[in-house]
Amino acid sequence: MGCKRKHSEIKDPGDHTLVGAGSAPALFSDSYEAKIERDKCDYSRRITFEEAISGRAARRVRVYADGIYDLFHPGHAKQLLQVKNAFPNAYLIVGICNDDLTHSKKGLTVMNEEERYEAVRHCRYVDEIVKDAPWVLDEEYLGKHKIDFVAHDELPYTTGSGHDVYGHIKAMGMFIATERTDGVSTSDLIARVVKNYDEYVRRNLRRGLARKEMNVSFLSAKKFEIQEKVKELKVKGKTVIDRIDETRLDFIEKWENRSKELILSFLKLFGREGRLVKPLSTILNEGKELIRNSLSPTGSPGGSDQDDEIETETPPPKRRRKDF
Repeated sequence: MGCKRKHSEIKDPGDHTLVGAGSAPALFSDSYEAKIERDKCDYSRRITFEEAISGRAARRVRVYADGIYDLFHPGHAKQLLQVKNAFPNAYLIVGICNDDLTHSKKGLTVMNEEERYEAVRHCRYVDEIVKDAPWVLDEEYLGKHKIDFVAHDELPYTTGSGHDVYGHIKAMGMFIATERTDGVSTSDLIARVVKNYDEYVRRNLRRGLARKEMNVSFLSAKKFEIQEKVKELKVKGKTVIDRIDETRLDFIEKWENRSKELILSFLKLFGREGRLVKPLSTILNEGKELIRNSLSPTGSPGGSDQDDEIETETPPPKRRRKDF
């Protein structure tokens, strides 16, 4: 889906070469190469939407998207891809607000401004990065960067003021609506971290990160250590139970097999009409031997043959009648 950017090779007196898309990060707007690209643009003749969408524009269409781009994620990348593919020959400029402006308008960010600049700069759809972007785009800013169109999602962006900061851009016919990616946002990612906070802290403690580096108190660190020990005990306990279950199942399976043999052998002691085919004493001895082998196979320890023998009563000797 990616669209490769095509830059003509530009050299300055220092013999710097403007590298094509995909092989280098996006340019910063104050770089020499970005200035050369901007100077090439004849902004005196504005490009209409019909010219841009049809590919008949005489020059590259300079499209601008702005935002905070904290924790740069797939939703950001897909939005920038939409902007890049809006026109056949689009030059994508991304404006990123600095920390002071962002914190005053929207709140604390996870990444600082330099990290956010670099994250977006390495997205392959982006041609140019503008640092310290303004919250509201005025005519002077649009002219300075020679912006033809501005892209953002279509819902009014008021940040609590009741005034859509892109309202005047829409009125000028310079607005391009993009679609948000459902299920992923910076707020969603932060919520996941908060939800699994304990697990993340325990993991970092295992890796050797000091509690002070994570702003974790002494008592909280001890709590996490105890939680980690309990987790280890749970894992060990489950392993022991699983082994016991395996042994128990193995014993039941062997007993079932032996019991089948026992029943089959017992039935063979009777004829077709249910009569015993062997003397009762022989049947008892063979049956006892069969049961003993079923419960304690040959060679297994425990039990003595002497204990398992059937005790048979021996009749006392007959007294001879005394002759009186």
